[in-house]
Amino acid sequence: MDSVNLSVLKTLKDWQSIDVPVWLFTVVETFGSSPRPLGAMLALRADGLAVGSISGGCIEDDLIKRAQRFELPTDHSEILTYGLTQEEAMRLKLPCGGVVRLVVEPVRLVDWVGDVLERISRHQMVRRTLNLKTLNVTLSEGIPEDSITYNNEVLETVFGPRWQMLIIGAGQVSSYLARMAQALDYNVFVCDPREEMRETWDVPDTTLSKEMPDDAVLALPVNSHTAVIALTHDPKLDDMALLEALKSPAFYIGAIGSKLNNDKRRQRLALFDLTKEEIARLHGPVGLNISSRTPPEIAIAILAELIQVRSEQKQTASLSANCNSYWEENIPEAASF
Repeated sequence: MDSVNLSVLKTLKDWQSIDVPVWLFTVVETFGSSPRPLGAMLALRADGLAVGSISGGCIEDDLIKRAQRFELPTDHSEILTYGLTQEEAMRLKLPCGGVVRLVVEPVRLVDWVGDVLERISRHQMVRRTLNLKTLNVTLSEGIPEDSITYNNEVLETVFGPRWQMLIIGAGQVSSYLARMAQALDYNVFVCDPREEMRETWDVPDTTLSKEMPDDAVLALPVNSHTAVIALTHDPKLDDMALLEALKSPAFYIGAIGSKLNNDKRRQRLALFDLTKEEIARLHGPVGLNISSRTPPEIAIAILAELIQVRSEQKQTASLSANCNSYWEENIPEAASF
């Protein structure tokens, strides 16, 4: 889960001893432009203190006013929708055409919060099921493919790292990349067989191993929610990881180095049991071309490209689903072809 929602959960736990009403708001539907995705959360106290983000600030301001006027429920959940009318959108300064629907949940029993945080600390995913009528909460094991679901009776959300990143090399760029990636919902694994590099690794909540890179890829295991980034500058180590990663379902595979060095890398990879299509999956030089030079700039360039790739894949999947739905609804005979 991203760092914003994680901070919401930690705040809810801290507020357990505060004798004021507390609410949790979750974005469950969006239409048109929306500043925050499905599942975005906000924790709000009756005295106006708030943590999290569900809009650019406009909706948060309105919710704070509602809380201070005692207009929010204290014994049941409700649905709030913003942006249905042009007048409301203009008043709240919502994006053009944007509509946001929220579940308003009074948080009375928060034992589940500590349980969720404890599981997240063990890099586990948790599915939370809220009964909207009774406010009962149940927790179960989640998987990366899970997504937020909502109807008039139940809200299901998923907490924990939904993406994973395997970094080859424990150098300075890797350190910045790991810290930033954790804020973007990645569970970070770092592999470096060089003892002198492992000795200085100081990024908390990461898994550091001394395996050879190819073994690390095979042991993870790599799935469609995995990014593999080779950052050692040592072809013997980086190429070992790439030989396995390029045959895997990882959504992103990148290697540091200049265009010339990566062209030579592709020539080396072609000598092994990789197809042209598999080698073409390599992002090298790694990251977007933003003229980055320093380690933190390189890390930002890498994460920017990951965001771009994930967004493009999401759009492609959405377009494919819409096309399939159109054919099924309008040309049912196509199903027999």
